[in-house]
Order: sequence, then C-alpha cells, then structure tokens
Amino acid sequence: MIISRIDSEFLRYLLTQGCVPGAKLPSLDEISNEIGISVGKLREQFEVARVLGLVEASPRRGIRCLPYDFGKTVRLGLMVALTLDPGAFRAYSSLRIHLEMAFWDEAVALLSEEDKTELCRLVEVAQTKLAYERIQIPYPEHRAFHLTIYKRLENPFVLGLLEAYWDAYEAVELNTYADYSYLQEVWWYHKRIADAVQAGDYGLGKELLDQHMRLIDRMGVVHEFSITHKQLQGEAV
Repeated sequence: MIISRIDSEFLRYLLTQGCVPGAKLPSLDEISNEIGISVGKLREQFEVARVLGLVEASPRRGIRCLPYDFGKTVRLGLMVALTLDPGAFRAYSSLRIHLEMAFWDEAVALLSEEDKTELCRLVEVAQTKLAYERIQIPYPEHRAFHLTIYKRLENPFVLGLLEAYWDAYEAVELNTYADYSYLQEVWWYHKRIADAVQAGDYGLGKELLDQHMRLIDRMGVVHEFSITHKQLQGEAV
C-alpha cells in the first residue's frame, strides 16, 4: 500500500481518517494514546503536516483538517532550493515554460468567455500602470494573466507547480525589475495573446506565448539580477 511508504505515524493516522477538509481531530494526547507514540514525537510529526498545509490548530477550534494543496508542498521545497542556490530559479523557470507550453491547448479550450474577457482586462490595467508618470510594475496582473489561462485545468499538480513559480518570482524579486522596454514588450505580447484567445485563434496564441517565454533570457533579466541568501531566507520563513 502507498500509505505504508509514508514515514510518519501522524500522517498515516491522518490519511486513514480520510483527511476530510474541516473535520476535527482528537487532541494530540488522545492520538498519542491511540497510535502508541509519545506526544513529543507526535508534535514533531504534526508540525510537518502543518507546514504541508494538511492541518491547522488553534486553542478554540482544536485540530482541523485542511484541503490538500500540492502547491504548498512545492513552494516549501522550492524556497529551500533557492536559499541554497538562487541560480536554481533558472532551472525552475525552464520547467514552468515547458509546462505552460505543454498544457496550453488543453487549458485554453476550457476557458469561459468571462475568462477571456478577464485576460483583456488584465492587459488594460497593466498598460494603464505603465502609462503613469511614475511607472507601476504590473506584477499582480502578470501573475494573474498566466494563471488565468490555466485555472480551469483539473490538474492540481500543474496548477501547484505554476503557482509556486510565481512565488519564486517574487522571492528573487523579479517583480521589482523595472526595465521599461522589457515591460512594454511583455505586455505587447500579452495583449496579442489575449486577442488571439478571445478570437479563438489558439494556435497563434501558443506561438505568441512561445515567443513571450523567451523574453527573460533575451533581455538578460535573470543574469543581471542578484539576490542574497539573507533575502531568500526571509522569504522562505
């Protein structure tokens, strides 16, 4: 059985209970007596489950199960990797590019008319920010634009990996990069992608996405950006 490969008595207990979101669990003392391990060891294992986003605990509500979110597990591991080697972002960025390209056809076929309108709205908001006298970097719109395209996929692993990419993007502070010509080109591509999707020309949209994905390498953003271990450790906490 798969569960036998999990090296944590608390996680095995949690999963055998069904891990139903919102379900209340017994106290750690009660669980300790039931599964036969010390409360101290159980607390350590509980903390792992909490970091993974499987459970939460509060004095008033006790211990409750949370919905499983693969992205939380990925994000934790990714932040550790970036702390050890900030250059790992480049490798993860490559993974993200391949994911978006591979799932493009499936993702855009699932988009609603409201989703397509939202893509166009995000472009308008971003372009307005770039037109201000004091330029605002439209990072929230950039993240939302890409995640909106893939939001309808019924694949929590793809979504978790893509969401973790944007958390890493923030961690290495690419969301603060302000080369105006780069931002203009990014949103020129986004507008054309949104227009192609709204027109139902998904093949053109995919071609434009491929060109857009090459921008970071071509503009040298990753190479020019430096980050200290101290900054990353602050993000990883």
